[in-house]
Amino acid sequence: MGVRALRSAVFLDRDGVLNETVIDDNGVPHPPGSVAELRIVEGAVEACRLLREAGFLLVVVTNQPDVARGTVSSGTVEKINEEIGRLLEIDDIRVCFHDTGDGCDCRKPAPGLLLQASRDLTLDLSSSIMVGDRESDVEAGSRAGCRTVLIERPYSAASRVSPTYTTDSLLAGVDWILHHGRSTEEERA
Repeated sequence: MGVRALRSAVFLDRDGVLNETVIDDNGVPHPPGSVAELRIVEGAVEACRLLREAGFLLVVVTNQPDVARGTVSSGTVEKINEEIGRLLEIDDIRVCFHDTGDGCDCRKPAPGLLLQASRDLTLDLSSSIMVGDRESDVEAGSRAGCRTVLIERPYSAASRVSPTYTTDSLLAGVDWILHHGRSTEEERA
């Protein structure tokens, strides 16, 4: 039995990257509470298509602490994930349902979701990229050994992180990935 070749992935945060967040009366972003509230970010369909065509595996990694907090069911989160997966042709979706104080290794900024996906899907983390809209996404990607793209939003805390690349849209981030995001070894191959 031969050794499977390692593949490159683009890890994508869900809320604020692939779908719009729902902003409450206090200006705090929240995930959609139902499939009916789900709004795909402008350009996300094209961005995912371009990444797939370039040979990247698309893996969503998302914190969903509202399940632990009792404000949404895991079934609702799974239905939203299924719809996102269908609309954007996502290869895999990894979810942390824990809250901040639970001490798990899967809640970003911990790299557990990325590391487990790497083992399960035979991924090369050094040639993979984490795309997110929060400092916890950038930190998780960095801790996993990935390059990182920050989609800057008003809540991103961009001054507290050092992503590989910062932009204001998913499509611009994908353009960077396609033109500058491949490792030197991949470019030579």
